[in-house]
Amino acid sequence: MDRTNHTAATEYILLGLQDHHSLEIALFVLCLGIYCITLLGNAFLVGLIVMDPHLHSPMYFFISNLSLIDICGTSSFTPMMLLNFLDVQRTISFPSCALQMYLTLALGTTECLLLVVMAYDRYVAICQPLRYLELMNGQLCTQMAATIWGTGFANSLLHSILAWRLPFCGHHIINHFFCEILAVLKLACGDISLNALLLMVATVVLTVTPLLLICLSYIFILTAILRIPSATGRSKAFSTCSAHLTVVVIFYGTISFMYFKPKDQDPSVGKIITLLYAIVAPSLNAFIYSLRNTEVRAAVTALVWGGLLTRKTSHF
Repeated sequence: MDRTNHTAATEYILLGLQDHHSLEIALFVLCLGIYCITLLGNAFLVGLIVMDPHLHSPMYFFISNLSLIDICGTSSFTPMMLLNFLDVQRTISFPSCALQMYLTLALGTTECLLLVVMAYDRYVAICQPLRYLELMNGQLCTQMAATIWGTGFANSLLHSILAWRLPFCGHHIINHFFCEILAVLKLACGDISLNALLLMVATVVLTVTPLLLICLSYIFILTAILRIPSATGRSKAFSTCSAHLTVVVIFYGTISFMYFKPKDQDPSVGKIITLLYAIVAPSLNAFIYSLRNTEVRAAVTALVWGGLLTRKTSHF
């Protein structure tokens, strides 16, 4: 038997939407603009949190982590995808494909876990406000952040190792915009039942369970908010959660639409939906936390009008 038929190719072809080149040009312009917005918006938010001492709190520490995930996540595949749209380069080397698959899976998992930690932060802030600084101290926040990043990357490493150990039968065309793990597994000619089982377990543990914990947190939060006697107090309490809740709805809503779409749907439509999940959602997060957050708006105003130094002085 020819051994080359059962080895991974040295490079892969990213199919994208090559049969719809005019649509790819439109997607190039759209995705380039969104990618620039994602980089600038999230980098600005991280810089603002670092510079303004009024934003040195657990909530903004986790928001800065979310922004870093958005920057790294989109940067792991967008530059190569833009070249693909222009028909400049549709091939990707094996190491680049392996790294791309590893990073996209790792950062997606990390974001799921980060969202549940952020929900816990809001639960403590509203349900146990007097113990907030004690329960969400700096050391614990750092440990939680390190744990979720480590878990996300360890989970991705496991799936990546198992995926690339599979035999590949010479077919090296990936029917996607980038090296996504499900698209790569379709190239394997061996038994992928173990991969499928572990992916299902990881989805339940690292995606579905966090969603259930987020829902549970908001049940307690909503109960606590409804007990606040004044309408102003209820509105203020809910406003501290609205941005996070919006991000959760966008994140899980897009995932649900992507994975529970009809089986007979046009594959091109499915790829575009995946693209929207991967590139549009990260661009929205920075704006959601900026526009729906009074403290961030105040920090932006101080920066624009030169009052940031005054805010630093007053903080100390």
